[in-house]
Amino acid sequence: MNADWSDPDVVRVGDDHYLTASSFGRAPGLPLLHSRDLVNWTLVGHALDRLEPAADFAAPRHDRGVWAPSLRHHAGRFWIFWGDPDHGIQQINSLRIEGPWSSPHLLKAGQGLIDACPLWDEETGEAYLVHAWAKSRSGIKNRLTGHRMSPDGRELLDEGTTLVDGDQLPGWFTLEGPKLYRHDGHFWIFAPAGGVETGWQGAFRSREFSGPYEERVVLAQGRTDVNGPHQGGWVRTAAGEDWFLHFQARGAYGRVVHLQPMCWDAEGWPVIGDAGEPVSVHTKPDTPEQPVTAPAVDDDFPGGRPGRQWQWTANPGPGRIGEAVPGQDGLRLTCVRTAYAHDLRLLPDVLVQRLPAEEFAVEVDLALDSDVPGAKAGLAVLGDAFSWIGLEAGADGTPLLVHRFAEGVAVRERDAAEPRASPGGRARLRVEVTAGARCRFSADTGDGFRPSGQVFAGTPWRWVGALLGLFATAPAGSGPAGTACFTAFRTTRHQPTEKSRR
Repeated sequence: MNADWSDPDVVRVGDDHYLTASSFGRAPGLPLLHSRDLVNWTLVGHALDRLEPAADFAAPRHDRGVWAPSLRHHAGRFWIFWGDPDHGIQQINSLRIEGPWSSPHLLKAGQGLIDACPLWDEETGEAYLVHAWAKSRSGIKNRLTGHRMSPDGRELLDEGTTLVDGDQLPGWFTLEGPKLYRHDGHFWIFAPAGGVETGWQGAFRSREFSGPYEERVVLAQGRTDVNGPHQGGWVRTAAGEDWFLHFQARGAYGRVVHLQPMCWDAEGWPVIGDAGEPVSVHTKPDTPEQPVTAPAVDDDFPGGRPGRQWQWTANPGPGRIGEAVPGQDGLRLTCVRTAYAHDLRLLPDVLVQRLPAEEFAVEVDLALDSDVPGAKAGLAVLGDAFSWIGLEAGADGTPLLVHRFAEGVAVRERDAAEPRASPGGRARLRVEVTAGARCRFSADTGDGFRPSGQVFAGTPWRWVGALLGLFATAPAGSGPAGTACFTAFRTTRHQPTEKSRR
């Protein structure tokens, strides 16, 4: 999946595969994806409506929230565990992947507790938990801690013990992201190390949960161009094949997901990819043929609501989405009054989704219904730096087409092109993205598309890739400031070749 599905984990239930990923401070959180063949995926929803405590996520915080969740199926229920680095290890569960999901249960309170993964031993009935540490909060890193856990997943039964200390392994650093399994009489911990951009995937095994654990590097970049291939999950298909999903950090595109074949060597160790190096093309899993699909990007906003692919940059406040017009599709965003309208990075009310491909174009129709000076709305590419094109009510309320940007070190946006009149307060907005996340903005205000400003190089945000965004704001003040209506959000991208479908 050539988009930012960071820190993926996967589970099979019958003939169906399900995947979740980190969502950090965005809401709703914990995306849920479904596939029958591990290649073609659809987004079926989110497991977490809002982040708590709400005050901590009232503004964008991509360094907080949901880090590296684990998805499991046990006792007829789906379970998701994750570490919130500022509050502790959380757990939710549901009978159905679509929900309803339980409210978050704080299993272990504390700072720096991340990357939690449970294991239920079906033979003994015992349950376990493993997690890693964030040095930024705890002062600890490069260490995996294990606990015995109650079978209902609601409490830990001991104080925890260090299962693997990366400081005792020559050359190992930033050991994190553990996934816990039982296989062939061993406890297995699949865990990455070496850092996001340059690391590798490790595997650890022991006859006893408490250790000692042997270790081996089972996937690394080697001679390939897939940097840092690590942190993901192992899954066995209904046909008995083993596969491993992991991410690759690709700058503004975020952490894209790769699928690797996996087998076991004569000594019982996993072998991932081609003798431990990632493959770019491979025979698909042995599953019934499936149509070529990918998580949705386009949206007509039926009934005035955004599709599942959209998230807010933080917990949204009430009234952000205006009432739909009967019989008409289209998303009506309220022009939210704020003192931070000069910097989209500070706003919780930006509706975002992932960059869907390496090269693509996106278009959307916008109508601004406001004569409040400074009220504005637009289409953005948002990261540590951002740029957007859209409409703004001028000093006399006249609608203008504007294009603005801010560098990563800038504290406010500035013009990327001279504002110009937009008759009727309507425009079709366009961003064309080419390799390297180079973004060319343009707009059609009735006389065809005209390019605007210089090429903008998209940048990642902290822990996440660049995001496509829709927003509507107004200067601080009192009283309604109008609305913006977005319709016909469309993307075009390179179609997969026959070679890439194999």
